[in-house]
Amino acid sequence: MATAIRQMRAGGEAGARAQASPERVLGIDPAAAGATGYAILETDGRTCRVLRYGAVRPPRGATGAGRLESVHRLVAGLVKEFSPGTVAVETPFAALNVKSALLLAEVRGVVLLAAEQGRVPVESYSPREIKASVAGYGQASKEQVQVMVRSQLQLSELPQPFDAADALAVALCHIHSRRAQTRMAAAMGTESAGSRLPAQASSGNGACLGRQARRASGRIASSPATRGR
Repeated sequence: MATAIRQMRAGGEAGARAQASPERVLGIDPAAAGATGYAILETDGRTCRVLRYGAVRPPRGATGAGRLESVHRLVAGLVKEFSPGTVAVETPFAALNVKSALLLAEVRGVVLLAAEQGRVPVESYSPREIKASVAGYGQASKEQVQVMVRSQLQLSELPQPFDAADALAVALCHIHSRRAQTRMAAAMGTESAGSRLPAQASSGNGACLGRQARRASGRIASSPATRGR
């Protein structure tokens, strides 16, 4: 039993050390025609720190290929400068028309390419997932998401423009998801360690509890109130 407790403590300490190591997340909100939002967050598992956020529009008069090149240059530059552990990107909205969906898929493709070239894994989240994670409601408006992002990151002002606020929300969604996975893994590890307790100790505890229950039953049966019934 003592060995199992030591194993559980060691696992908890290892998990705490892993959480203490800062991780950076690059959130990207790709746009079919407008500005592409970006955000860099750093987290130690408990708090988040904003390193940079903003939105970049393609150059005026840029061709389709030129627009994609500007997005690729943006993401590649952020990956090189900040060395994020993950690139989190919003998936296309299912209700988009075919033309917009194709344009957005092209932008998302160059984001994935830049991440792969930088050897950074990519995680994708739907708009509903992001809104539910940050605002608690999958149909939240952009204004509601903006306010919740400001609150959770303790910003002095609302993040502008909406594209940048959305990118912050994407990064936050990933961080929330990782925290949930970490807590689940810790809970499963504790449960597994408990299941490895020696059988004799487990049966001994059961016998002890059984004796206590029988003594309690005997006291109730011998009480004056019970005898008078």
